[in-house]
Amino acid sequence: MKKQYFLNATIIDPKNSLDEMGGLIISEEGKIEAVGKKVNKNNIPSREKFIDLSGKHIFPGLVDMRVFVGEPGYEYKENFKTLSSAALAGGVTSVVTMPNTSPIIDNVSIVDFLKRRGRDKSKINIYPSASLTKNLEGNNMTEFGLLQKKGIIGFTDGIKTIQNSRLMSRIMRSAFDLGCLIMQHAEDNELSQNGMMNDGVIATKLGLQGIPEVAEKIIIERDLSLLEDFNCRYHISQISSSKSLEVIEKKKDQIDFTTGVSINNLSLNENDIGDFRTFLKLSPPLRTEEDRQSLIRGINKDLIEVLVSDHKPEDEESKRLTFSQAATGASGIETLLPLSLELFHNNSIKLPKIIKLLTSNPARVLKIDKGNLSIGNDADFCIVDINKPWIVKKEKMISKSKNTCIEDKKLQGKVTNTFVKGVELFKL
Repeated sequence: MKKQYFLNATIIDPKNSLDEMGGLIISEEGKIEAVGKKVNKNNIPSREKFIDLSGKHIFPGLVDMRVFVGEPGYEYKENFKTLSSAALAGGVTSVVTMPNTSPIIDNVSIVDFLKRRGRDKSKINIYPSASLTKNLEGNNMTEFGLLQKKGIIGFTDGIKTIQNSRLMSRIMRSAFDLGCLIMQHAEDNELSQNGMMNDGVIATKLGLQGIPEVAEKIIIERDLSLLEDFNCRYHISQISSSKSLEVIEKKKDQIDFTTGVSINNLSLNENDIGDFRTFLKLSPPLRTEEDRQSLIRGINKDLIEVLVSDHKPEDEESKRLTFSQAATGASGIETLLPLSLELFHNNSIKLPKIIKLLTSNPARVLKIDKGNLSIGNDADFCIVDINKPWIVKKEKMISKSKNTCIEDKKLQGKVTNTFVKGVELFKL
């Protein structure tokens, strides 16, 4: 590989407090050799060719903490190859995959298989998570210690929640002893049973069973109370309501934990469901506009640290059903950054804060050295035209499943190039 020079870009790297015009030099080994305003035409050898990125931005490769991949078992929905291609189109270079596969990622032999398959077929950095409980049944803990030694980055039951408080306390105690990361999807089963969307006027109007916001709040309150005794590494995967945010704000100064939010809940609300749009059947559900606005305020007050795509590919047949029968979830890894940039363009959140939630913050939660442009690190980064207008069309999506919840949405901002270890793997 030849040394590469990129000049005249706006570089944003929150970990290294970079927000300036400058350049990037990539070594022959695919490492970051120099970055920032000191990299300019006057400071590189005159004989060297460079790429002029005037009007473009350079961001560290995005780190998406919540991605469902269909492999093994559901390859017809998504596989490592299609996932990595979709991720690269969205500037995502590192992902945490959920354990909801077939078989479920709950033992060492499956982890070995998963790592081999990911290494052989994926172009991006794959960090697999394992289930908290055997077979996702919420009864018996998995072997945290053994799984962690095999390279598991964290533990979650994916779209399921630990309902048993005694079991949750045991999980936290073990996680504290072993230094494991617990990622909880917060939803009380009894309160959310048969629910399909936010509990409120619109659910009543559509005749659909609602999921009350207290179903999320009550699990968060329980877990944060338990966390006072066993302060393990604990992350709330996604919150969706202002009531949950109130609980988080009260506890933030007392105990150490982190919180995530889906870009869907930041960009859409229950009104977007319209007349039974099943592609907007999500978990957690889209809530009120007031809830959406409160989540944005939560980010600006540093109560929410991580922004995720919650990429959950589903084949069209499982979405083209009645609302009650339709599968839950949407594919979104390739629109995560453009949809996030909408929050910058409408002056809701400053650009460096958005990039921090997508890069250095999730990397810090996961304890991985990704999501930054530190000298000597792998050159994982994306080049973005933050003003480029485009329209989301499902037939142009790279993900194997086309179940986007923002079909025909007009966006401003597009990834033009993505590099992993200094190699250009996506070009618009």
